[in-house]
Amino acid sequence: MARTVSFSTWMAIFLAGLMVAAANADNAAPPHIIIIYADDMGLGDLGCYGGKLAPTPRIDRLAEEGVRFLQYYSASPICSPSRAGLITGMYPARWRITSFLQTRNGNRGCEQADFLDPQAPVLPRLLRQAGYATAHFGKWHLGGGRDVTDAPPFAAYGYDEHAGTYESPQPHPDITATNWIWSDQDPVKRWDRTAFFVDKTLDFLARHAEQSCFVNLWLDDVHTPWVPEAGAPKGDTRRNLRPVLVELDRQMGRLLDGLQEKNLTERTLVIFTSDNGPLPTFEQTRTAGLRGSKLSLYEGGVRMPFLVRWPGRIPAGRTDDATVLSAVDLAPSLITLAGAAMPQDVNFDGEDLSAALVGTPQQRQKPLLWEYGRNEEFFRFPGDARNRSPNLAVRDGSWKLLVSTEGANPELYDLQADPNETKNLADAQPQIVNRLRDTALAWWATIPRARTPK
Repeated sequence: MARTVSFSTWMAIFLAGLMVAAANADNAAPPHIIIIYADDMGLGDLGCYGGKLAPTPRIDRLAEEGVRFLQYYSASPICSPSRAGLITGMYPARWRITSFLQTRNGNRGCEQADFLDPQAPVLPRLLRQAGYATAHFGKWHLGGGRDVTDAPPFAAYGYDEHAGTYESPQPHPDITATNWIWSDQDPVKRWDRTAFFVDKTLDFLARHAEQSCFVNLWLDDVHTPWVPEAGAPKGDTRRNLRPVLVELDRQMGRLLDGLQEKNLTERTLVIFTSDNGPLPTFEQTRTAGLRGSKLSLYEGGVRMPFLVRWPGRIPAGRTDDATVLSAVDLAPSLITLAGAAMPQDVNFDGEDLSAALVGTPQQRQKPLLWEYGRNEEFFRFPGDARNRSPNLAVRDGSWKLLVSTEGANPELYDLQADPNETKNLADAQPQIVNRLRDTALAWWATIPRARTPK
């Protein structure tokens, strides 16, 4: 559906572009960029979003010194596709990533590839071509592990250095002593992994002092199992989550302090977010009351915390409740902020919302779309029936429609009035339902449905 853009909107975009250009011009070199990706973290896990499970003062410091976004979305309610969407700027199903990457048989059941195609337009390669040093430290989960032994190496995606977990093509021996995600035999224990990845990040920055750096700092926490220390009682309980959150927060403080000690604070753009919603939710406290969870297209599964800090370039202490921002927007937006050339042969699903990242709220021009849960056998779903969503969703403006891939059982919510998705307005707004359903189904028709055999 065509949109008419007002003069005032065009002027805002123009002025925001000037702000981005000024930020780049003021800096002698492109910024370091660090994307901190927590695992299975909800809005309610952080104090700066009203969470009370544990104090998170160091992460909250990012909000105090930067911008806190209230309408940021993951590309998927589960791990692998959320990560694919972030680094490609495209909806993950376009690259046949639909669920968490697993065994070859499980991947076939999910109609997905065994790994992210290295021909995808990935952010690290695009920044490396612009002169950046690139690194991935932490969870990858875009290929490798289990019986997938032919996943491309990190270098195929443009990384100069790496320290990956088990679910990667080149797992680091200090965190993968056995053929599984973690074990008591790992030299670096489960509760020390975040510190291990922070150390790798600071060391990488120190060794590339004369070069702009891009780092994925992709954490294992706060994914279950929660193992806060040796001998901790087993179980995914509030009692175990609290010290895990406290330790994660402490390590984020070490990262920020390390940047300060190296005089890199004003040169470094730090983004903190999460791959998808939490599970368990503890009666939705971890979603800050939003309906849904991991494995769900309701807000609690895809609306994530998002903090961005770049002192001297981004205004401090600002909350952006207007910009509807997605993980698929990060690749084009960060390419702009890095002063890199936008690839001409790539049709990003995301938009360049770089002006929003440096403090000027933007109105997105394209709807956001999601899919999850193609069949009952190979996909996992929330145990709480109220959190199980239809398998397509579209957001356009304040309206969000959820519907089946057959176009049945529509649910329509006005997120501005009802962010917790409690009142289905489908019967009262048939024209909006029809328009958004047509959008979702037309998009679904472009998405690969079956895995291409090797």
